Amino acid sequence: MLISIVLWLLAGSLVVAVLVLLALMLATWRIAAKAERLVPACGKFVEIDGNRIHYVEEGEGRPIVFLHGLGAQLHHFRQTLFGRFGAGYRLVALDRPGSGYSVRSSGAAGRLPEQADVVRRFIEELRLERPLIVGHSLGGAIALTLAVEHPTAISGIALLSPLTHQEARARQGFDLLHISSRLLRRVLAYTVAIPLSLRYAQPTLRFIFAPQAVPADYMVSGGGWLGLRPPHYLATSTDVVAVEQDLGRIEKRYREIAMSAGILFGTADRVIGEAVHGEPMLDKISGLDFERVEGLGHMPQFVEAERVVAFIQRIAARAFAGVK
Repeated sequence: MLISIVLWLLAGSLVVAVLVLLALMLATWRIAAKAERLVPACGKFVEIDGNRIHYVEEGEGRPIVFLHGLGAQLHHFRQTLFGRFGAGYRLVALDRPGSGYSVRSSGAAGRLPEQADVVRRFIEELRLERPLIVGHSLGGAIALTLAVEHPTAISGIALLSPLTHQEARARQGFDLLHISSRLLRRVLAYTVAIPLSLRYAQPTLRFIFAPQAVPADYMVSGGGWLGLRPPHYLATSTDVVAVEQDLGRIEKRYREIAMSAGILFGTADRVIGEAVHGEPMLDKISGLDFERVEGLGHMPQFVEAERVVAFIQRIAARAFAGVK
């Protein structure tokens, strides 16, 4: 009799677990479907070594390529900066592999050299002549990797609140994303990760934008909803794990950078500290144009768009001066 009761309890627990799992999967599907309905793909696609890259472009002239940060997508530039540059520039923003509507190739590890090489190939495919690279946050680390590993492919780098150094405590703010197991990462992506991300979206955004306010239209116009899709979570978690493998090595090569370079950093950035990731770069890149903005947080393109455009144009003038 006791054995029968135990078996019934185990069977009941299994049924409950399966029902909970199915409910989470259904919730994930519904959230992702809403995200794709509210923020559909808006650009073109190009195949790059097994990656399907989604991108938008505007204007004609000297090329500027924009690389977004961790968990973000091309709307971080399209919505904030495009339309503010005036004539003379060809602006191109892409969803990095796995983010937004770009599809990461199977087996890709998301490591910095791998992502930098995808950007290099993207530049070739679009026939962009030595563009200026604008990188925000993690996109800054990828821009720096391009600068040290593929210097002839680009004319300069303009970095916004960039990740530049390996930091022992950096993982602490991303514990829920630092999932080393690919299998567990995938299981979480299609079950609990998306509902949890939606539940904590507003506190997370307030932290990222602090001390400035989150724009009222961020979730749609800023593309925020796109982060609530399983492939996007997979890419973000993969990036968090992968960056630790290369950034320490890449930062040892910053003194090799001889192209035009600039960094804009807010002193109130709570995501990436200016004292660790900004100021030390003055001693590592000769002639670095460093703009420190008092009281500014991690998202300058949303809250100081005109300042950011002026900064990029200043670096662009230097970078393109030597491009024939």
